[in-house]
Amino acid sequence: MLFLIITVIVFNLIAYFIPKRISPIELLATTLFASYLQILTDVYLGLKYHLYGYFDKGVDWDTLLYIFGIYPAINVIFLNYYPYGKTLYKQAIYILCWSILAMVYETIFIWSGTFYLNGWKQDYSVIVYPILYTILMVFHSVTIRCIKKSKENK
Repeated sequence: MLFLIITVIVFNLIAYFIPKRISPIELLATTLFASYLQILTDVYLGLKYHLYGYFDKGVDWDTLLYIFGIYPAINVIFLNYYPYGKTLYKQAIYILCWSILAMVYETIFIWSGTFYLNGWKQDYSVIVYPILYTILMVFHSVTIRCIKKSKENK
């Protein structure tokens, strides 16, 4: 639990203090999308199919540390430093590095007992993390297009 609390504090301090390269509305929209996607995934894979979970089986207040403490901060940091306008190779490497970081944290959280696997295998996470980060980037691109279109219509 101590590692989780330290992670929440560190990630949120980084997310708060980094110079923002994307607008507040982009951060809000993508953070809400990422949170929605994460909660939806957890409801089905965690609560319905019991493939993994946080702390103990079922709904747990401590899970909110993950939902509101880690995932929004990761979204802000990931999108803020994404290599916009760079080659597809650099973007792929960026997503790969974040996926590796996510795997490392997932492993540490399993060891710490704040996250457990029950049918889910970390091999699945190796495939899923790059897909999730790509979905986040696609949604961010859609958000940017919507903002531009909204400004053009004024």
